[in-house]
Amino acid sequence: VAGHFWSPQLHIYVPFPKCVISLLLQIPDDEKGYKLDLFCVPKHYEEDLDQVIIPHGLIMDRTERLARDIVRDMGGHHIVALCVLKGGYTFFADLLDYIKALNQNSDKSVPLTVDFIRLKSYCNDQSTNIVKVIGGDELSTLTGKNVLIVEDIVETGRTMETLLSLLSECNPKMVKVVSLLVKRTPRSSGYRPDYIGFEVPDLFLVGYALDYNEYFRDLSHICILNENAKEKYKV
Repeated sequence: VAGHFWSPQLHIYVPFPKCVISLLLQIPDDEKGYKLDLFCVPKHYEEDLDQVIIPHGLIMDRTERLARDIVRDMGGHHIVALCVLKGGYTFFADLLDYIKALNQNSDKSVPLTVDFIRLKSYCNDQSTNIVKVIGGDELSTLTGKNVLIVEDIVETGRTMETLLSLLSECNPKMVKVVSLLVKRTPRSSGYRPDYIGFEVPDLFLVGYALDYNEYFRDLSHICILNENAKEKYKV
């Protein structure tokens, strides 16, 4: 059965194409976020941010649940966890910590090895529509492997589609994608990862290793970048 269920009270959107059910937490377009002074935000960024849209604690709770879903679905398989740098490194580390905890404390476990790849497609706050893959020559090591790609954010989807196309040439046994964020944007190609943490509005978000020209990776919460900061850190 194809369709969806939407709960405005919990902001939970459940798409279920065919027999596959995927849960995600949806942040509405009119979400106002939280005032900065309610959280610990580095003083050097206080003038650069509008609101906290996803607090660090909520990120961690959602990541823990994603880890449980991945172990449930992929348990028993040897998985190569492929981190997409640079923005994915914090999510990658936290997700793997939760998977390791489940491996130690449940009947089902996922043998893990790790690898890294760097993708670049942005200049300032705009996509260049050109995806640069750094480390792609090493993808051949994934031939015949079960691969879990760990990404920070999917926006148009073209970057991930490029990576998946490159991976397919190496003939992995299985490929799944987990992304902490998926942006709700008219520029989307329609691509959706297998596992999604949050669906977010079409805003420029920073923090939790998401950057703007390499700034804001040292911010724990995911926040909305203001227009003054875009000009201030522009290259």
